Amino acid sequence: MRINLLGPLQATIDHTSIVPSAAKPCQILALLALNGDRLVTKSAIFEELWENNPPHSATTTLHTYIHQLRRQISRAMAGDPSGDSRGVLVTERGGYSLRMSGGLTDVQEFQRLGRAGSEAFERHDYHAASSRFGDALALWRAPMLSDIQFGPQLAMHALSLGDLRLAALDRRIEADLRLGRHLEVLGELRALTAQHPLNESFAAHYMTALYLSGDVGTALGEFRRIRTLLVAELGVEPARRLHELQQVILSGGVPLPGRDLVGAA
Repeated sequence: MRINLLGPLQATIDHTSIVPSAAKPCQILALLALNGDRLVTKSAIFEELWENNPPHSATTTLHTYIHQLRRQISRAMAGDPSGDSRGVLVTERGGYSLRMSGGLTDVQEFQRLGRAGSEAFERHDYHAASSRFGDALALWRAPMLSDIQFGPQLAMHALSLGDLRLAALDRRIEADLRLGRHLEVLGELRALTAQHPLNESFAAHYMTALYLSGDVGTALGEFRRIRTLLVAELGVEPARRLHELQQVILSGGVPLPGRDLVGAA
């Protein structure tokens, strides 16, 4: 079994799709896959599908959706005489679980590569860190489950994984800056600071890359931009890291990429 969630939903068994055509069974499949091999309670599924207003027929309707999913799985397993869809989509006490049987989701791969990138970063192996984080980020084909309507459960997963994606992107860029790739990341950082105008980490990376590329004026302009925005929208000053980075640039020092790694020459 292979399930991809970091983009439009894709789910196959033996290269045959098991993605149903109806919207709500797709939501259930996505939720089960995100909790692969773990129980998803009926109450969690009800919340996902109908939030706080399940119909009187919710239990019967859920059984219909599970039957539709099992029918898709059975079709994909048609060439396996020992296959049983009930052994894949398992009814448990209080809910259901999706047995992956050694299969993978791209979410699991993303998390594994992210851990490998973090471990490499902690070893100061920035080449390996950049590579692992880059591989993890490449798994995102589009926004997560971009063809699925979210209920509260999927929205929670999407928010958490979106935060992990931004964290991986932050560390990959930091690794690249430590490798002297400031020119290579300038365009990417210009786009990121436009997409995430209040993200201080991206702003710091952008200031660093600009300064190391010889564009002192634009680097200081980026500090003024995010400071003005933070004060106007949130009523707060930038973090100490950004103020220190500004002073390093003004004094002609050497900025070192990182959360607390800013020092004067």
